[in-house]
Amino acid sequence: MTRLLRQYLPILDWGRTYDRNALSNDLIAAVIVTIMLIPQSLAYALLAGLPPEAGIYASIVPIMLYAVFGTSRALAVGPVAVVSLLTASAVGQVAEQGTAGYAVAALTLALMSGGFLMALGLFRLGFLANFLSHPVIAGFITASGILIATSQLKHVLGVEAEGHTLVEMVGSILSHLNQTNWITLIIGAAATGFLFWVRKGLKPLLRRAGLGPRMADVLTKAGPVAAVVVTTLLTWGFGLDGQGVKIVGSVPQSLPPLTMPGLAPDLLRQLAIPAILISIIGFVESVSVAQTLAAKKRQRIDPDQELIGLGAANIGAAFTGGYPVTGGFARSVVNFDAGAETPAAGAFTAVGLAIAAVALTPLVYFLPKATLAATIIVAVLSLVDFSILKKTWGYSKSDFAAVAATIVLTLWQGVEIGVASGVLLSIGLHLYKTSRPHVAEVGLVPGTHHFRNINRHKVETDPSLLSIRIDESLYFVNARFLEDLIQDRIAEGCAVKNVVLMCPAVNEVDYSALESLEAINHRLKDFGIGFHLSEVKGPVMDRLKTSHFLSELNGKVYLSHYDAWQDLLPQPVSRAAE
Repeated sequence: MTRLLRQYLPILDWGRTYDRNALSNDLIAAVIVTIMLIPQSLAYALLAGLPPEAGIYASIVPIMLYAVFGTSRALAVGPVAVVSLLTASAVGQVAEQGTAGYAVAALTLALMSGGFLMALGLFRLGFLANFLSHPVIAGFITASGILIATSQLKHVLGVEAEGHTLVEMVGSILSHLNQTNWITLIIGAAATGFLFWVRKGLKPLLRRAGLGPRMADVLTKAGPVAAVVVTTLLTWGFGLDGQGVKIVGSVPQSLPPLTMPGLAPDLLRQLAIPAILISIIGFVESVSVAQTLAAKKRQRIDPDQELIGLGAANIGAAFTGGYPVTGGFARSVVNFDAGAETPAAGAFTAVGLAIAAVALTPLVYFLPKATLAATIIVAVLSLVDFSILKKTWGYSKSDFAAVAATIVLTLWQGVEIGVASGVLLSIGLHLYKTSRPHVAEVGLVPGTHHFRNINRHKVETDPSLLSIRIDESLYFVNARFLEDLIQDRIAEGCAVKNVVLMCPAVNEVDYSALESLEAINHRLKDFGIGFHLSEVKGPVMDRLKTSHFLSELNGKVYLSHYDAWQDLLPQPVSRAAE
């Protein structure tokens, strides 16, 4: 019972060894991350089409729940750019932005996403995320970064614009370009330039000025706060809101409220697919970051328990005025670099944000939306990585095609079509590659017991023995491929008397593949040719023994291919590589 509790409540594990040193490190990390999250949470809520306070609310209870159920000691959970964009796209199709129905739909989306993640975790189905290939995810995130940055240009320019695809947004912005508010543009451009400089130039400048690495890092992370403070003071001092500069306005001064998601059947049906897609993308991004950071400290995470932790965080967001959340790359890296020792750092961050929600929200009344847009633009442009196209082009043309298609479809048709196409392309790519597995005709390397491809090495062969090595598990997608290959090889009129299927890489033989093996066996038997297997793995043999295949096999099963070679061909002749 204790082990079960520790499995589902990781806090019982790391909490037993929590000490003063860990507390000190977690508190320092929490201060740094809180400073970073205040403007970022406000900005991502606006990106999702929600009131700014929703970003703060989505960063309090979800973080605390993840601290209890999550296994990563550095992952920082909350609103992220890609999930915020997906939320806006999904909810925008069922409700009008700015209405109560829109906020309720966002809560429902968080609840459904949390429920889906929780179910995957409880049934140990975390492996399903592996069907999204890394190149496709990289392509989707790159395209999403471009869409997000483009969507924020309207706030930098101070114009009205709309659209969910790149073409729609660019066209809308261009058509309203003559309405640009020049004061807003100056604020937005200056904030963007300053934030880019902060990322690259502030820390070296502070180090040269004699500050220690920890203090220089804290001040660098506080760069967005400096932009917020300066632009807010300027807007308030010069009354720029009266000159067309759009501001955040009134933000409720309270802790997260108790909210109730909508449970209407039509709403649940409309949000089902978006909730699944958001869950998958969020989990893949989160677990990738968590595994990377855990490896640096020789720690480990449990992907299935991560699903439960993220599921609990999203369910918490649904009942406390938030929207879908996941582990963010930037904030997690900051949390890790700041010295976070345990998930308690996230809980302390939540406390800091709760204090900010109660005491600091009146201070952002005059905060220009252009500054928040600048914060988003600088954050998401770091996600844009076109080098993945060059890398995949040089390594695998099929992977390149999948990445390019994901980028184009996301930019052209929007994020939902983009992420759905990414999932389908990842699965399709896997099926295509395994449908035509690498199969080699092999021969004996002289003076050894090793067998290698006759087209790559100088090996010994004989026309009476056909040795084939298949480098893939056999299942319904590729079963007919092997059947046709052997049929074509035999149809050449060669003097083959025995065929040996070498199976060191075959980890699975499903029923469709079994039927193909039976068909090959019967066909070769009719031709008077022996059909043999070699180097079959134990689990595969166990499965084959449950069928009639082995009893009807027109040949033998050999422990090693060299045994088959000696038994079936005692006098090999030399053959040069082709």
